[in-house]
Amino acid sequence: MDGFVIDPRLAADTIAVGDLDLCSVRLMDDSRFPWLVLVPRRTGLSEITDLADGDSRSLMDELRLAVRVMSELSQPDKVNVGALGNIVSQLHLHVVGRFLSDPAWPGPVWGSGASSPYPHHAATLLVERAAQLFSRA
Repeated sequence: MDGFVIDPRLAADTIAVGDLDLCSVRLMDDSRFPWLVLVPRRTGLSEITDLADGDSRSLMDELRLAVRVMSELSQPDKVNVGALGNIVSQLHLHVVGRFLSDPAWPGPVWGSGASSPYPHHAATLLVERAAQLFSRA
């Protein structure tokens, strides 16, 4: 993890939840969608295929954990997982809780309207709850 730094754009758009063995877990600061971001703490990676074999297995385990946490955290109708990297090339995965009633349904959340940051107290409670769920696993 020497030299690992989260891309400033990811850092600006997210709130730290905590660290798993491989990934830093962050909450996207957009109250319209429950949205976690997993960032493998490795330098110079942009594609999932850039991960070493062991890290690749760890990522899948942590991704499955994040989907379970998202499901318990927000009880969405669907959980979307994506790794785009078109704007921020640093390897990161999105885990988004989707609802039939959300403002982007059934389309993608990316580019759908203006972000709506969480009120401070709501973000704090959500981060604490997510961290608790991750720690129980």
